[in-house]
Amino acid sequence: MAKKSVADIDPTGKAVLVRVDFNVPQDDSGAITDDRRIRMALPTIKSILDRGGKAILMSHLGRPAGKGFELAFSLAPVAQRLGELLGKPVVLAGDTGGPDAHAKARSLPAGGVLVLENVRFNKGEKKGDDKAYVDGLAAIADAYVNDAFGTCHRTEASMHAVPVAMKALGKPAVSGFLVEKEIQYLADAVAAPQRPFVAILGGKKVSDKIAVIRNLLSICDHVLIGGAMAYTFSLAQGGKTGKSLVEQDKVALAKELLSQGGGKLVLPVDTHCADDFSAGANKQIVPAGQIPDGFEGLDIGPETARQYAAIIRAAGTVVWNGPMGVFEMPPFDAGTKAVADAVAEATAKGAITIIGGGDSAAAVEQLGYADRVSHVSTGGGASLEMLEGKAFETVAVLDDK
Repeated sequence: MAKKSVADIDPTGKAVLVRVDFNVPQDDSGAITDDRRIRMALPTIKSILDRGGKAILMSHLGRPAGKGFELAFSLAPVAQRLGELLGKPVVLAGDTGGPDAHAKARSLPAGGVLVLENVRFNKGEKKGDDKAYVDGLAAIADAYVNDAFGTCHRTEASMHAVPVAMKALGKPAVSGFLVEKEIQYLADAVAAPQRPFVAILGGKKVSDKIAVIRNLLSICDHVLIGGAMAYTFSLAQGGKTGKSLVEQDKVALAKELLSQGGGKLVLPVDTHCADDFSAGANKQIVPAGQIPDGFEGLDIGPETARQYAAIIRAAGTVVWNGPMGVFEMPPFDAGTKAVADAVAEATAKGAITIIGGGDSAAAVEQLGYADRVSHVSTGGGASLEMLEGKAFETVAVLDDK
């Protein structure tokens, strides 16, 4: 990537404003259930601290209304967990770029960490058009770092307007190590893949991934389809889908993609289905397109898993976005597990393997394969847009090397 990174700036004695993606899952009590996104930002944060800088971190969490503080969306639990991971105190500001944030930033010592309150508490964050809000953030630090890949596809104020304002003041705006790594992996996968190039796409809806499927069909050797979107393709081929989740209004589109894909587009040959969405339901394995009335498809079948695994093991590059079935509920995790195992085998043989965030990342984490692939992305939506071949304004604005 021809953009400067945090390694290219000298943070000694300076305050560095870092946009991170700390949008972590929490349970009903507010406890963090998966801190991976916090851990992924640690290399950038530690680089600033270890070189005598001050790290001022900002992030969104959830979807507050943009009308001020909401306890349920406070970054307080995140600041606490970050302090535990860093082994040092982390200060939390009561606002984002307001008086409390500025006061605490001024008193922050070298090596200190300040977390600003949720950027989405501010109505100007989503549109990026609140000058006072943007100027307040631009004035709080001496440099800007974008390390929030999961939000790179959104031109919100903290992602775009703030670095623009800081550059106008002569301050550097660079990428963090995570964004640098994410874009390098995904850009290289699309631009210059080792072959065979295999894409694995799952999830619920064809409509969510139309542009991705089209783009990948133009550059991949195989595109393997799983998850509920497979049933819409099955319907397009005249198959029976029982009470499976399908998009009736996307059948014509599925036919078009089947025509475009030819032999590259690979669909399941069998389906693991049940008469109820529960582990204790009556289950059947049936040929694809022959799901009985009253049954719904919940996973790819064992023969599909075998065929997909063989294609994956022979790959030079693998990009995976979307599980093969209901991986959270055994025995319908079998297809996703078989694919994950094949991806791990391909990695061991030297393939570049990229898990494209979202449910795929959750699946490989839950199944214990996260350390056996090349890269697990932190951004589901951002990964999809990169696989569509889109450029990000939030990255374009950063300083060139």
